[in-house]
Amino acid sequence: MTAGSRITRRGLLTGGAAAAVGAVAACAAEPASAPRAVAATGPTAVPAGSAVEPFHGVHQAGIATAPQTHAAFVGLDLRPGTDREAIVRMMRLLTDDARRLTAGTPALADTEPELATLPARLTITFGFGPGLFTAAKAEHLRPEAVAPLPAFSVDKLQKRWSGGDLLLQICADDALTVAHALRMTVKDARAFATVRWVQRGFRRPPHVQAPGLTQRNVMGQLDGTVNPRPGTADFDRAVWISEGPDGMRGGTTLVLRRIRAELETWDAVDRTGKEFTVGRRLQDGAPLTGRTEHDEPDFAELTPAGFPVIAEQAHIRRAHVADPGLRIFRRVYNYDEGLSTDGHADAGLLFASYQADIARQFTPVQKRLAEADLLNEWTTPIGSAVFAVPPGCAPGGWIGQTLLS
Repeated sequence: MTAGSRITRRGLLTGGAAAAVGAVAACAAEPASAPRAVAATGPTAVPAGSAVEPFHGVHQAGIATAPQTHAAFVGLDLRPGTDREAIVRMMRLLTDDARRLTAGTPALADTEPELATLPARLTITFGFGPGLFTAAKAEHLRPEAVAPLPAFSVDKLQKRWSGGDLLLQICADDALTVAHALRMTVKDARAFATVRWVQRGFRRPPHVQAPGLTQRNVMGQLDGTVNPRPGTADFDRAVWISEGPDGMRGGTTLVLRRIRAELETWDAVDRTGKEFTVGRRLQDGAPLTGRTEHDEPDFAELTPAGFPVIAEQAHIRRAHVADPGLRIFRRVYNYDEGLSTDGHADAGLLFASYQADIARQFTPVQKRLAEADLLNEWTTPIGSAVFAVPPGCAPGGWIGQTLLS
């Protein structure tokens, strides 16, 4: 093949809008095939590696999906002059990438197609920041609460971890699959947007801890005990948007917070102090008033001295929401960026909070935590971004079509 005949993504993007959209439409019409066979000299697929999460549907995958082991959250800023028409072209291309890669099929003009053959439950979820709605002249379709959050006293936000016009949330049970999907999608976004930040996270894999069990964070706590359960009416009410502009119905909103764990000082606290701070036992996650993880905490129970067993400033009391439909859905990942020269850890949480309405669900809880949560002594929010997550799409459709078409 000569240099002049080689297919490149840049050529597809710069060869004219009609040609690019036509190429995507033709490729999108192809049925999503099973993962291609690996060459005889390559690795043999195992069931977990070839597992596929459905891409099409009323809702985007990667939300109610059982959390995968590895995640990459990517925030992008639209290039100056990127208008509604350009955003539509971008989302058609990115949707086609996601449709193919999540099925175990190489992306269009994939330079390393062998890396796409083991999807490992890959999901690629898209979110629109406030700036994208402005660029598309579609602010009337933006959920009102998809805007910069109020200033919280505990925040020490850094620009390099905050904001963004477009989010890619890429999750899979294999780190190489995530890395390849990240590179392929960012290549297609490059003509329209620049990378603002990339945040990588991890959880225990399914061959180490059975799916469905509450995971531990880097501070040793069970994280996400009180979480709406996908497939229930409470989850649907808490997570999916059912009111407002039609274009967002079936979608949701995402608040992504990067929370640094102050592990050096946390390590100096004894076990009793840690459990008093959180309001749960570290061993099994049970509330201090209960026996098992999912027992309801009794906030009225007192010690013999007359003090609350679960302190007024304990994390679980400050975070408590009585109405299941007003809870947030936590899809949390740990991060660990290694050690400083003096051996101090740069680690913490990528706190991904999904909810139908940020103002009614996320913000009131965060205000209570900022006011008087004992855990604030050992956690520091250093990044914050807010996105509208459009509904899913049908075969042949594209993410954002309900808002931008």
